[in-house]
Amino acid sequence: MRSEDWARLLVLSAVWGASFIFMRVLAPVLGPVVTTDLRVAVGGGALLLYFALIRFNPGWRMHWRQYAVIGTFNVGLPFLMFSYAAQYIPASYSAIINATTPLFGMLFAILWLGDSMTPTKGIGLVLGIAGVATITGVSMPAAASGTFVSAILACLLAAASYAGAGIYIKRNASHLNPLGSAGCAQLFAALALLPFWLAAPPQGPVDMTIVLNVLAMGLLSSALGFVLYFRLVRDIGPPRAMMVAFLTPLFGIAWGILFLGETLTFGVIAGGAMIILATILILRAASPVARATGRFLNTTPKWK
Repeated sequence: MRSEDWARLLVLSAVWGASFIFMRVLAPVLGPVVTTDLRVAVGGGALLLYFALIRFNPGWRMHWRQYAVIGTFNVGLPFLMFSYAAQYIPASYSAIINATTPLFGMLFAILWLGDSMTPTKGIGLVLGIAGVATITGVSMPAAASGTFVSAILACLLAAASYAGAGIYIKRNASHLNPLGSAGCAQLFAALALLPFWLAAPPQGPVDMTIVLNVLAMGLLSSALGFVLYFRLVRDIGPPRAMMVAFLTPLFGIAWGILFLGETLTFGVIAGGAMIILATILILRAASPVARATGRFLNTTPKWK
């Protein structure tokens, strides 16, 4: 890899890790619905401008059904779940549990794509479950056990949604340019969430700090992040670009400690290490089809 590729990989990991920090700041004030909708509206709008700049036609009329499904399960639902969790658990916890996406991808590939279970995959699955259980068990405050568990479950649902969307993309949308999917899916998610503002309006005062966090999350974590990722896939290939799956939680933890004053116990570190090790084992043992079901590797040879 060239030095510029490493730089893009580190910047991508940093901005995707920062998304959990932005959500942790915004969700308690705006609520999960508004936080998610503003993120995808800003990110999708910025990518729409980028499409115009590079004269890229995503084929709205031909592919709107696929964009709607991807927007629901690869953008809207997971972002909404992580925003919900951000109200109750540290950003670093969400970043760590996000790394379970390949575990769900492995399970879905076995159920729906005919992949086989191997001893390595089994060990990875057990390690991943143990890691989540460790984080939950050592960190759950007795006074808020219900909301804490619901937040952990929301993060797991988000990871499962990413993996399920990868299955759909592999089966029904592999012919689409992923850059078009990234922009159009965010815009579809923004439109779908807009009516729910009435049921879940902002919960606190909106000041310049909130505005800047919204812009940073949409422009950096969503718009810039997708552009950097697809550039990496083109330049170094999907397997190497997938290293972002291991670096993003590390940046999420670092940003949480640096900007939010979060602390990590030995149990959380141990649980996070189990999850990352499980991810490594599963991705190394998975077939190319199964690997393609993860959030960080849903591109296809046709696009490459």
